[in-house]
Amino acid sequence: MPRILILTAGFGEGHNAAARHLAGALEHRVGPGRASVVDLLATASPVLSRLFRRFYYAAINGHPRIWRGVYAWTDRSGIPPRHLWLFRAELRALAALLAEHRPAAVCCTYPVYAFLLEHLTRTGANAAPTFNVVTDSISIHSMWVRPACAAWFVPNSDTAEVLRGRGVPADRIHALGFPVSPFFGDHARELAPPDLAGGAAPRVLYLVHSGVRHARSIARRLIDANDWDLTLAVGRDARLRRELEQWTAGRPRPIRVLGWTDQVPRLLMTHHVVISKAGGATTQEAIAARCPLLVNQIVPGQEEGNFELLRRRNIGAHVPTPDAVVSALRAAVADGGALWRQWRAALSLLARPDASRAIADRILALVAPDRPENQSWTRSASTSAR
Repeated sequence: MPRILILTAGFGEGHNAAARHLAGALEHRVGPGRASVVDLLATASPVLSRLFRRFYYAAINGHPRIWRGVYAWTDRSGIPPRHLWLFRAELRALAALLAEHRPAAVCCTYPVYAFLLEHLTRTGANAAPTFNVVTDSISIHSMWVRPACAAWFVPNSDTAEVLRGRGVPADRIHALGFPVSPFFGDHARELAPPDLAGGAAPRVLYLVHSGVRHARSIARRLIDANDWDLTLAVGRDARLRRELEQWTAGRPRPIRVLGWTDQVPRLLMTHHVVISKAGGATTQEAIAARCPLLVNQIVPGQEEGNFELLRRRNIGAHVPTPDAVVSALRAAVADGGALWRQWRAALSLLARPDASRAIADRILALVAPDRPENQSWTRSASTSAR
């Protein structure tokens, strides 16, 4: 059975989520231990990786204009291909990983790694094909498309069109979706929010990011209104959780304040609307759950395309202020949820809840096309994509 190496990085949850779910789908096909996930930057340069992550989160949350400039500069610069000496530690670590695992393919959910693999292929240190698993939509950084790859896996046809426009051969682009948790596909028929037309109270999920502007003000407005059942998920921010629990005491309608939870897929599938930033993982999970997304923050660059995808399909809204959040919610659920039903119908056309399995099937078919099971998996993946 082939071994697959998956390279990720801790700059946003989208890269890690895609790597984790793709590994799970691959191991479901070829057995435990056959897919390895490695954060190469953190492994090779842990101190620098932590510093860069701190800068990244400080910039996107506190100084988005600075981040816009950094994103645009790296998009047009040639730092990775021309200055690979900056990645000497990563090159050594990657060469050692390749020698240890001898993978049949290397999947990259972070774009820098394809440059390193391209270099190692030229020097004879890598014989495995490289697959880029693109975690963004539409606003695609040039680093995703500049290095040579055997294939690109993208979340949707809109992004596939962008890659074709940038010169990527059409036969190497596979628009099979974003690798979300298999939970979405496994429970698509049994989990859904109650019917608003029948008089059910709207269920609102707010994924609270403390770094987002107006986060506390939005939470306060949602708590003070009694128009909906409310779930607030704050992750690992214990201080914010205690603060919200104090605010919610005595509220007439049901309310839940959650810390870190692994139940986000279930929450998305059982709520009518989710409020969150337009992160790659959150956007794609909301799409897989057919849960309309109200976007309260758009990080310049990579997240602009995520919201553009929703805008093109007339799904959800941009709600940068507390007033905009409340207004959009009330508009969505008015008249028995007429607008909400339009959004959900549009999401049904876009959702790929089985994407991780479809991508795994296609990868295995590409690296081992002569195996009988891979031939059947290829047909299954093609059917799923259609």
